[in-house]
Amino acid sequence: MFNRSRRNLARWFTLSMGSILTIFAGTIFYQQVTDKLEELDRLLYKKSSIMIASVQYELHQGQWQVSLDNVPLLGIKSQSLSSELIYARWYDANGQLVQFYGLPASEKLIASSEFLTVETVGERHNEWLRQVTLPVEYDRVTIGYLQIATSMTPIKETLREFLLLLTIAVPGTIGVIGFVGRALGGLAMQPIRQAYEQLQRFTADASHELRSPLAAILTNAQVGLLACANDESLQKQRHRFEKIANLVKSTSLLVSDLLFLARHAGRLNTESLKKIELGSWLQALVDSYVAQANAKQLNLQCDIPRQPIEVRVEPTLLAQAIGNLLENAFRYTPPGGTIRLRLFICLGLVIIQIEDSGIGIAKEDLPYVFERFYRAKITRAHEDRTKGFGLGLAIAQQIIEAHGGHIRVNSIVGRGTTFQIEFPTF
Repeated sequence: MFNRSRRNLARWFTLSMGSILTIFAGTIFYQQVTDKLEELDRLLYKKSSIMIASVQYELHQGQWQVSLDNVPLLGIKSQSLSSELIYARWYDANGQLVQFYGLPASEKLIASSEFLTVETVGERHNEWLRQVTLPVEYDRVTIGYLQIATSMTPIKETLREFLLLLTIAVPGTIGVIGFVGRALGGLAMQPIRQAYEQLQRFTADASHELRSPLAAILTNAQVGLLACANDESLQKQRHRFEKIANLVKSTSLLVSDLLFLARHAGRLNTESLKKIELGSWLQALVDSYVAQANAKQLNLQCDIPRQPIEVRVEPTLLAQAIGNLLENAFRYTPPGGTIRLRLFICLGLVIIQIEDSGIGIAKEDLPYVFERFYRAKITRAHEDRTKGFGLGLAIAQQIIEAHGGHIRVNSIVGRGTTFQIEFPTF
């Protein structure tokens, strides 16, 4: 139980911290992409500003005369501005291509936005470029357009390396978080486990120590009953001894149940499990309850499939769990009712159903029927049929969960109750 709680605590801690770390890493990567793109845009803008400053133009007879001789890359008198630029293009005021450097350009200006990411088709592979298109104006009159572009390959390589680093670092960090979460979960659960173990030891020790005085009281009560058996003048004393004996037997049963709950907490060891053929085993178990069912005028039925179903269980404990469910059905089913046990396999699970036609359980009581000492309202209303302490279902649930299974309950008031045990197939 504590190991499962520790795993769940570590799992949720790792999930929450891992989600935060993943979001944080994604934010950092997005910021890195944005920063690199802004850095490239500033570089392009700086280069285009230098080229625009080298453009010479004058107004001649109402027409602008533009000279690109001194413009880097485009002019014949200027050296290359930078080998990083893939192309440079000059368009006139009407968007017609005048001169270009590098990759061939379309005759008409297509994109007029300032910054744009474009893809070029190469001989071997496509390449992504960052392009800027700036209008050249004088006195609010557009003289022409300058368009330059540079490769984004260096940025992509840098971002790819950064992404690879995050891909390695984030899962590794999540693994460390999981390990630390498991360790912290163990530390956090340790005081609770110690308190639980102390309570279990106290319950077991107290239950064990109560057995001897209860046995002594029961023995003396039975001796008193024998002494009063043949003397009619001692009938009052005989009734008192009977009450004492019944109370002691009931208290002994309670002590045994408490001792069982204290000693059988958690999953069973695989060494204690035995391989059995569940169908024939259940049939033999049901046959042992036929006499009890007949005494209560109940119809006990058993539906077992012909094909063998093998499971690994602790037979004594499983018999106690199913016996508790059957006795619970006997207790709350009126004479003439039917109790049916079914065994089948569904969706890879071995399922045992115990269905009765008894008084049923109210919907508001269903979530609590497996709690220790819980008594439903309908149960308390039928006190003449109930002599237990409310531990039978708790013991059954503890035994089933110790086998790695689950137990569920469905009920309709006045129509009956169905308990369903689910085991994984082995």
